[in-house]
Amino acid sequence: MKTSDTLLLLFIAVLVGFSIWAIVPLEGDRFGRQGLTLGLDLKGGAYLVYEADLSKKDPSQTVDQVMTSVLNKIERRANAFGVKEPIIQRQGENRILVQLPGEKNVDEAKKLIGQVALLEFKETTTDISGQPQTDDKGGYIWTIATGVGSDGQTKELTGKYLKPNSRVELKSNTNEPEVAFEWNDEGAILFEQITKRNINKPLGIFLDGQLISYPTVRAVIKSAGIIEGMDMKEAQNLAIQLNSGSLDVPLTVILEQTVDATLGADSIKKSVVAGAIGIILVILFMILYYRMAGVVAALALIIYGIILTAIFKLVPVTLTMAGIAAGVVSIGMAVDANILIFERMKEELRAGRTMGAAVDAGFNRAWLAIRDSNVTTFIACIVLFWFGDTFGAFMVKGFALTLFIGVALSMFTAITVSRLLLSLTARAVKNTWLYGVKA
Repeated sequence: MKTSDTLLLLFIAVLVGFSIWAIVPLEGDRFGRQGLTLGLDLKGGAYLVYEADLSKKDPSQTVDQVMTSVLNKIERRANAFGVKEPIIQRQGENRILVQLPGEKNVDEAKKLIGQVALLEFKETTTDISGQPQTDDKGGYIWTIATGVGSDGQTKELTGKYLKPNSRVELKSNTNEPEVAFEWNDEGAILFEQITKRNINKPLGIFLDGQLISYPTVRAVIKSAGIIEGMDMKEAQNLAIQLNSGSLDVPLTVILEQTVDATLGADSIKKSVVAGAIGIILVILFMILYYRMAGVVAALALIIYGIILTAIFKLVPVTLTMAGIAAGVVSIGMAVDANILIFERMKEELRAGRTMGAAVDAGFNRAWLAIRDSNVTTFIACIVLFWFGDTFGAFMVKGFALTLFIGVALSMFTAITVSRLLLSLTARAVKNTWLYGVKA
């Protein structure tokens, strides 16, 4: 055996061994990847598309700056909410795709992720005697609470001055939840001034324009405070929102889809059965029609499947139903490459070439057709991926990405694995009948 063949065989053996280690057990943890990453149609969850109102953005910021900030804050909220591997992507100029695999409480997650969460503090207007004024319904009349900052400028006190360490605590006497927060240096300066002039007066705390609490100020407070008047879930969500920061612009849900996890499990089961039947039929056909070359193709196909599964798990590739279909299609294309090679090889054998020369000629002459057909598929995959990304069709994106990876890997296995195994087999087995050619 040539030294180059020995090294290539060793490389393939190591690659296959590593791939098997990576995927066995399939749900095992490898490099921080726990099993295969499943899309919404297989795992269940929520698919949301938000539209940002860019007319409300800060004029000093560009659209890209605003959208990047919103994406980062949404991702922090989704992660803090406990969603595993959320997918947050920008679409076009002002749309954001949010996929929450496995999330059952969709309404709660949607509220948490899409709420602007602008925290504002307001103080009451007072009459001549210094008492809080009320409206016709007996409610307080509020005005924005302001203070003089370290730079001498008058500033509104909002959540942008909070440290990202807000937390839910329980009152010692009633066990009712409250959100404890801390100000940064600038916020502490403003809060001290505001509480100082509002001793024994209510201080209104507003979230997105809605009054959520109005505790009475009992002492001058500088660096910390609490928000009360909520149940535990509301308090937890508020703490998450305060820590992630308020969104720079309002968001509106323009598309919402939910997928039942039970439907996803049934889809996986049926896909596995269909894929297994298809692969078995393909292997049987190859062996019966191409004999020894078919055995080589079957072995190469098994190696292809092992490596492909390892790639899906380690990258990770988010598998959708359409993605699984693309994987099955790529298996067919891997076999198609072998068929082109074997047919060229049979023609060379009929022309009287030796076994080794027929193998080399078969691969060399079939390569151009394999390359051109796969390049055409790559172009189609890129176009499909772009359309799926632009219009928010995650199934189309999943199909395109999976097919691209599968076809690229099929080229590798056809030109390296199949060629090496067939060359080694041809040196040991010379009977042309075993390769589908009459002696």
